[in-house]
Amino acid sequence: MFIRTIKHGICIILLYVDDILISGNDLTSIKDVKLRLQEEFQMKDLREVSYFLGLKISLSKRGIYIHQQKYALDLVSSARLNDVKVVGTPMELNVKLSTHVGDPLLQPTMYRKLVGSLIYLIMTRLNIAYVVHVVSQFVSDPR
Repeated sequence: MFIRTIKHGICIILLYVDDILISGNDLTSIKDVKLRLQEEFQMKDLREVSYFLGLKISLSKRGIYIHQQKYALDLVSSARLNDVKVVGTPMELNVKLSTHVGDPLLQPTMYRKLVGSLIYLIMTRLNIAYVVHVVSQFVSDPR
């Protein structure tokens, strides 16, 4: 994240690999940053943001809304869990998990990928934070 402040406002640049988001409250500064970047790099201006790094961003008169519904649905689909029963609490209460009980998973890489994706999903879904914390303890030897 890069921040440029001037007398009239602020310009914020969020950069992740080849995705960039430029925002702020000074349109002149934003245009200047875009022009300078376009002089150095090949880039496309997609105008107003709607989706960035798995986050759906909606602007309204009441504020900015961010959610990960598409990200969550894509995650459920990639895990082939579309037809499972939905529950309010995604884990039994007071369950004690162990690193030595049960057979090792046949595809531990898939487990690790799902846990990593769930960690990213916590950003907008705090209700799963505890469960993700618990299952992330077993990424080295999932059972």
